[in-house]
Amino acid sequence: MSWLRDPLVVFLIAGIAIFGVAEWFGEEDIPYTIDVREQDIQRLNDQWSMQMRRPPNEQELAGLMEQFIKEEIYYREAQRLGLDANDTIVRRRMVQKLTFLTEDIATVVPQDDAALRAFYDEHIDTYRLPQRFSFTHRYFSVDRRATAMEDATAALTDASIEGDPFMLQRDYALRSEREIGDLFGRDFAAALTQLEAADTWQGPLRSAYGWHTVRLSQVTAATTEPFETVRERVRVDAQQAARRAANERYYADLRARYDIRYPSPS
Repeated sequence: MSWLRDPLVVFLIAGIAIFGVAEWFGEEDIPYTIDVREQDIQRLNDQWSMQMRRPPNEQELAGLMEQFIKEEIYYREAQRLGLDANDTIVRRRMVQKLTFLTEDIATVVPQDDAALRAFYDEHIDTYRLPQRFSFTHRYFSVDRRATAMEDATAALTDASIEGDPFMLQRDYALRSEREIGDLFGRDFAAALTQLEAADTWQGPLRSAYGWHTVRLSQVTAATTEPFETVRERVRVDAQQAARRAANERYYADLRARYDIRYPSPS
């Protein structure tokens, strides 16, 4: 049986097997005619132009068309062999394409200003700027100092006491409590919001890094951004909401058509 080890024999056997599988599947449902449409050529032209910043020449366009034909032939042969069945990647890609199709249909008609204003009013909290703080800080490291808190406290009234190098910025402008918390920790941010704006140093406040004295120069009250300022953001948010709603409605309609059967409890 040494002939089974011959690569040529193995190749021939594999070829016969593939041919047999192809014959087994109903290839009559998959045509051998490929119609290259004007929109296909235009799409190839547009894709090339976007990537290369110029339109393709005749030779390049011919190459793109030949690649398109090659992909179509391979795709149909893969279908004949049933290679798309039980393939997780293909399955997910098809689900994704169906989702995109549903979303595109939902947003094919752009919303006018009246609809955008209605969306803005309904989701007004989304366009509300939170209270913001502008401050400078001095850092006292618990790794470098055994008495970091005491040194920070003394530095409030003694300008000759210097802080330690800090990995982030020394000055911050118009940062929300959440943004400050992301940088220094939630406890530091919460303590900072309890201070009054002043020209003097305040604290010390504990952060995730150590202790800080803080000079809070400005507190900006929370405000709502006007529609005219955030119109483009509202348009994007409204489109996203329409996409989500369309997918939910579409799936609910499809789900109602199916009879789902689960295995009996053992």
